Amino acid sequence: MAGTGVTKTLLQAARIAPEIFELRPDYRALLMVVENIPTGASDSTSESLLRDAESSIKPLLSSQSVTELPHIASWRQAYKAFGAKPQKHRNSLEALTRRVPGGLPRINRLTDVYNAISVKHQIPLGGEDLDKYNGTPFLGLAKGDEAFQTFSGGEPQVECAEPGEPIWCDDTGITCRRWNWRQGPRTALTDETVRVLFVLDALEPLSDDALTRAAEELASTLQGLSPEVRVTQRLISKSSEA
Repeated sequence: MAGTGVTKTLLQAARIAPEIFELRPDYRALLMVVENIPTGASDSTSESLLRDAESSIKPLLSSQSVTELPHIASWRQAYKAFGAKPQKHRNSLEALTRRVPGGLPRINRLTDVYNAISVKHQIPLGGEDLDKYNGTPFLGLAKGDEAFQTFSGGEPQVECAEPGEPIWCDDTGITCRRWNWRQGPRTALTDETVRVLFVLDALEPLSDDALTRAAEELASTLQGLSPEVRVTQRLISKSSEA
């Protein structure tokens, strides 16, 4: 089990390449490490959060399309800027929001909680299992020869990132492709996950205050599961990396 000092060191060592801020100077990443999370199946806590998230978004979708929601629209523009087709490669927030009319997925308590926070606050939010993580987080642009382990038709498959796409990596390799499009299975959360690195991604028009509110709700919800839960976080922006 990692101590507080180790966790702070990991977060302080996290890096975002200057090229990312050249692509989107307004980009911010709030990194949050949550430890000692009790495992569990979907329950009343996660169900309440999911229903709240669905109820908050359905009225918006009655008057506009998913792609017109401000933060989703901004991420679609960001994807176009590095050559991705947003109608083919949907960021995690858009993919989840599109499922609201039919109901968000119920997976396990931990996954349900962070999916609900993502949709409610309209922020792409990913989670990495820190017990399967190697080294420190890094976000940069792919050269095109970085291997990415995934599955196709239930079978393991290795593909390469496309040149110029933003990729989150640890010391072993890619953990998430196209910024917040697809996570690799190596560090994916499971029913046994107890230590998580969460990544909350923000572009304008989402404010720092809105980003902080989402992080606070995520932290308080998980802390409400057990007094043993510890939370450490760091906000990385262009100004903080200058």
